[in-house]
Amino acid sequence: MRRHPQPPPRIIDPAEIPDETAADGADKPRRRRAAPKPQETSAGPTLAAVICPLAHERAANGDEPAARGADAVLDEAVGLASAIDLDVRIAETLSLRQPVPATLLGSGAVKRLKEAIEAQEIKVAIVDAKLSPVQQRNLERAWNCKVIDRTGLILEIFGARARTHEGRLQVELASLDYQRSRLVRSWTHLERQRGGFGFLGGPGESQLELDRRMIEARIIHIKKDLEKVRQTRALHRVGRKRGAIPTVALVGYTNAGKSTLFNRIAGADVFAKNLLFATLDPTMRSIRLPNGQRAVLSDTVGFIADLPTSLVAAFRATLEEVVEADLIVHVRDVAHEDSERQRHDVETVLRELGLEERMAEGDVIEALNKIDLMPMAERTRLETVSSTGHARSSVFPISAVTGEGVAALLDAIGERLSAADSAIEVELPLADGATIAWLYRHGDVRARHEVDDRAVFTVAMDAETRARLAHRLGRDLT
Repeated sequence: MRRHPQPPPRIIDPAEIPDETAADGADKPRRRRAAPKPQETSAGPTLAAVICPLAHERAANGDEPAARGADAVLDEAVGLASAIDLDVRIAETLSLRQPVPATLLGSGAVKRLKEAIEAQEIKVAIVDAKLSPVQQRNLERAWNCKVIDRTGLILEIFGARARTHEGRLQVELASLDYQRSRLVRSWTHLERQRGGFGFLGGPGESQLELDRRMIEARIIHIKKDLEKVRQTRALHRVGRKRGAIPTVALVGYTNAGKSTLFNRIAGADVFAKNLLFATLDPTMRSIRLPNGQRAVLSDTVGFIADLPTSLVAAFRATLEEVVEADLIVHVRDVAHEDSERQRHDVETVLRELGLEERMAEGDVIEALNKIDLMPMAERTRLETVSSTGHARSSVFPISAVTGEGVAALLDAIGERLSAADSAIEVELPLADGATIAWLYRHGDVRARHEVDDRAVFTVAMDAETRARLAHRLGRDLT
């Protein structure tokens, strides 16, 4: 049967938001959407195209939730591009029946997109998939513009977001690992004129001159620096454990509202915005729970579908705070259409970190965030199913913006941590200022009351610190 040629991708006017679905077929345009209005910069916006290939094998299997819908896939990809201020002029999903080894996309799709890319003078084409170095090179030659795959785009964002020395080292390590396999690429004259984009740089003449051994040497150096960071964090954790100060780690899909919840609980001012990967560098704050218990709250980088393995490995020092946390709070955006799929993606990363057993033991509780954006009927159903108000529940509907449900969540956190608490009562003479100061310095003093010339302290500490105190006082504290 003769196949009719497909029409070229339609140029999108920023005011339009069309929603179209093509008939079944290989590499057919399924949906196109305009991106938000461009954000002007001093150098002018960088025009971009976002292409989302939807492979049929992405459908759910077994117990997995349904595969993400085309709308959600495209929205997320455009959101990622917007996170680094690209002006997206073409945004399209393609039904990919059979990946082509040379270009991933079929020749018809490559040709149609080439015409649209040239007409719009696109400088960067983002393919929301994993491209091999050969596929990336061939698409760059075909479209005569820079091509970035999903991993490259995420690295661009992380490079722009990193603020601390540790964050920059981790991003650079992941970037070098990514670039290492792409040193053989060739490029057109446009790259030499334009130069690399953002953090990753480009594969122009300067990159072609890079020696693989130089990259390897830099990777070794960064790994040594990150090992020092890891050791420093480990020492801090030891100090907290000696003082019986537990750690609570917030995890979740990017833009689920972790930083907003962190700010509400800790009274902090961590950057929180409706933006993918608004927070990259980990932040920790000391908090007091409703039961008086002291804890450390940790806000970590958000997870995302198809998170590159190299990125998880590079962020080992940061993610160890999650692994070593006494309790993990999984913040979910329940108002999002793909909330269940996002939950599955986050749990996949947690399993990769070796936390599957702890997940089964109940060391992970869910904060179902953004209920303020849900219809009242749906909120009522959610609250009924989750048994809100029961501290031993593992699911808590909340709104980090309005504060609704946060008190119940904090009560549950306090009860979970108290179950493994080691608080004791210690009576000391008020005149023994040195020991009282030692108690505050090495333990978590929960309460204090004075009777005549003596003070009674309720203090939590680990077994080692308790033994040191017993030796100091010359009496048994069991």
